[in-house]
Amino acid sequence: MYNLVTCDWSRCPMMSLRCLFGSSSSGEIAIVAGGSDMAGHVLKSAELYDSESGGMLSHTGFFNLCEELNLKTRTWRRIRNMYPGGNRATQSPPLVAVVKNQLYAADQSTNEVKKYDKENNTWNVVRPLPVRADSSNGWGLAFKACGDKLLVVGGHRGPQGEVIVLHYWRPEEGNMGGADWDILSIRERAGAFVYNCAIMGC
Repeated sequence: MYNLVTCDWSRCPMMSLRCLFGSSSSGEIAIVAGGSDMAGHVLKSAELYDSESGGMLSHTGFFNLCEELNLKTRTWRRIRNMYPGGNRATQSPPLVAVVKNQLYAADQSTNEVKKYDKENNTWNVVRPLPVRADSSNGWGLAFKACGDKLLVVGGHRGPQGEVIVLHYWRPEEGNMGGADWDILSIRERAGAFVYNCAIMGC
């Protein structure tokens, strides 16, 4: 876990063993859903992790690519043709994030950030990603929201070795205002592949 206040890394309590899962957050609660267990069995469950209390709740239910969870009623609503990245068997789970009630996606095939138009059910390009997503079909990076920022957490191989870089951009600063993202942190000797992450407390 990276703490934005103290600018350092720490270990969290263990969660159930799952990989290749989707994740999101709501305040201090991290939500992980679906994925598979270590034997490769598809999981039809979600876990909620509260970073303030350290507790974990489990909620079972069916998860599909384009569904919306209402946290108050714990019910799902399906949204058709919503994800811009396609549905290839080799691609990563959807890389989506919400900033100020606006949905964004990292399109693995074009290396672009896209903004969802709720009224027209369409996606519009807003800027390039700070890392290559197409070379590994979106695997190895995370695309998350933190307050008013979009975060891209991805690996980089350079002359000094492999590092994980936390990039950020504030959508309110404008859509095509240059290709540069700001760097929040660099984690050295961490490998160059992000297996998954959840952002809490933003």
